[in-house]
Order: sequence, then C-alpha cells, then structure tokens
Amino acid sequence: MNVVVAAAVVVAVTAVAVGAMLLVRRRAPDGSYFHDGDRAAGVFGVLATGFAVLLGFVVFLSFTSYDAARSGAEDEALVVAQQVETAQLLPEPSATELTGELVCYARSVAGVQWERMYAGTLGEELNPWGAEMFRTLRTIEPQTPVQESAFDTWLSQTSAREAARNDRIHGAIGVIPTPMWIVLVFTSVLIFVYMLFFADSGEAIQVQVLLMGTVVSVMTALLLLVQALDNPFHRGVGGLRPVAMERALQVIDQELELVGNDEPPPCDERGVALAAGR
Repeated sequence: MNVVVAAAVVVAVTAVAVGAMLLVRRRAPDGSYFHDGDRAAGVFGVLATGFAVLLGFVVFLSFTSYDAARSGAEDEALVVAQQVETAQLLPEPSATELTGELVCYARSVAGVQWERMYAGTLGEELNPWGAEMFRTLRTIEPQTPVQESAFDTWLSQTSAREAARNDRIHGAIGVIPTPMWIVLVFTSVLIFVYMLFFADSGEAIQVQVLLMGTVVSVMTALLLLVQALDNPFHRGVGGLRPVAMERALQVIDQELELVGNDEPPPCDERGVALAAGR
C-alpha cells in the first residue's frame, strides 16, 4: 500500500474514533462509566494482551511468507544466470535456443509475470518460456562426457529454479486465512468499543483525544502492516521488485558477450514472444 494512502487511512480512522469518543464524552458521567477503574483496566489489559499475542503471531507468519517470496525471487534469478553458463556446454543448435529462451524467461519474470503478480492474476500458470525450454531440452542428445554432465546439471538447476519460483509466487496469494482476519478485526472493534466506556466528562478533552487516538492509530497501523506483509507484491513502499532478475539479466548479457553469443532472443524486453519466435 502507498505510504500516503496508509497515512490517510490511519488519520481517517483515528479521527472517526476520536470523534466518537468526544460524542460519548458529552453524556458520560464524571469519572467515566466505570466505577472501579482498576477492574476496568484489568479487563482492558486482557483484551490488549490477547490482541497483541494474536497480532504478533500474524506478523511473524506474514513476514515469514514475505521473506520466503523475496528469497525465492533471488534464488530463481541466481539459478537462471547459472543455467545460461550450463547451456553453453550443450550441443548446438540447442545451446543457442536454450540461451535465448532463458533470456526470455528472465525478461518475462521481470516484465509480464511481475506485472501480473502486482495485479494478483498470475495464479498457478506456468511461465511459457519454461515450457519452451522443456520442448527444446527433449531434442538434445548428449554426445560427449562434458555434454552429458551439462545435461544432468541442467536438470538439477531446472528443479532448483522451479522450486524457487514456487516460493516466489506463493507469497502473492497471501498466507493469512480469512478467519484470522475476522478475529483481528473483531478484536480491534471490541477494543474500540471498550475504550468508549472510558469517556469522562470531568477529564480534559486533550486527554480523552490522546487516550483514544493513540490506541486506535496504533491498531490501525499494525493492521495495515500485516496487510502489506501478506501482499508483498505491490508498488508501494516495501513491495517486492524484480531487482534480482534484472541484475541477473545484466550478468547474462556480460556472459554472452564474453562467449561471443550475439543471437537475439525470440522475445521483446518484457518477455513477450516475437511474431517470428515461438
């Protein structure tokens, strides 16, 4: 979520909560609705502790998913760069074809695929260039020990790349189940309602505003944090970017220049197949 939007949400929710507090305060008795403040504070402590424990668990769960998606993107980019090196040891013309398809795979991840992750429409669809590489691989018949070793290495790297891709796209769907969101929101509303009973006509308005405003603003900010971690692929601050794959593309370009491979890949800069390509 955009920082400006998040700040606006926090301010708006806090303003509504403070307004409700001041409205209730107009008819509240002197000393609040609670005759026993210690007992009321004890009950509020139970509510706040329960909310804090649940929220801590949810933040840990969502951050774990966020970090797994980030690590998966980095691992996938690393393996793609390594596969380009492996492809150079395979027989021609399959080596050139695989190299071009790997470049297109990387471009697709950093381009079209990442845009679809932003939009939440990627789903479980395969990267089309992964399928193209599989078709090309089936035509390869290694003739020398070096080619046989490179072929086996390619298969291992493909498994590692697919596992890393799964880690990356797993974070795009969110890991926090709906019942947990319901409990979080319900607990937040319950704490807000409970806070209204601390309205005290005998207390200064500034104190009442501070009492309600701090609690509601913190709860709102934490819920927005959870939402941002549960949806790591967004354009706002903290959203994951295809930095690792873009860096891998730069490394690949340098590697291909060293080996003298100037064959253009069968795709555009966003990883979309050209009309003359597959």
